[in-house]
Amino acid sequence: MEFIDEGIEEYARLHSEPENDLLKELVRETHAMVLQPRMLSGHLQGRFLSFIAKVYQPSLILEIGTYTGYSALCLAEGLQQGGRLITIDVNEELESFTRSFFDRSPFKDQFDYRIKDAAVEIPFIAGPIDLVFIDADKRNYALYFDLVIDKMKPGGLILVDNVLWSGKIIDEAAKDKSTEALRDFNSKVASDSRIEPLLLPIRDGLFLLRVL
Repeated sequence: MEFIDEGIEEYARLHSEPENDLLKELVRETHAMVLQPRMLSGHLQGRFLSFIAKVYQPSLILEIGTYTGYSALCLAEGLQQGGRLITIDVNEELESFTRSFFDRSPFKDQFDYRIKDAAVEIPFIAGPIDLVFIDADKRNYALYFDLVIDKMKPGGLILVDNVLWSGKIIDEAAKDKSTEALRDFNSKVASDSRIEPLLLPIRDGLFLLRVL
């Protein structure tokens, strides 16, 4: 399901900050060599992530779900000097591909890329965390939220991707487990008194959760 007219989206891209050469190359190589390239954050969402990170200037970012590293490269643009971005993914088959792009980034020394099960790894990460981006297996979104919420810095931000799930979230006929898990997650965080929620129809739906 397309939420925004393709022409409007292209107009928005043309009037937004362009991707740098490394990001452009990553997009090309991901489409050429990796399965499910639509999982990339893409130009507009990537610029949004970069913009938010630059506003927050976090010292510690946690990303749950690395894929080929596009969103991590965008988020790193806003890190404080000496800041760190921990990004966790279970797919070891993409490790060499993704590291090759991290290693060519000006932020290469600030990446902490871990091939781990996030549900196991997160409890060992010391806070406070300034910014979290969740873009991994949808059935565990609620678990990841529960694991990070008490580690967040007051005023920190949790960003959650794919929360509109190609429009299936409002399709009453859609009963698959991922859709149902996302519905439950969206309801859970929308009523959580510890956060201020804002759901934006950016790309596939992006939840902004500001920690109070």
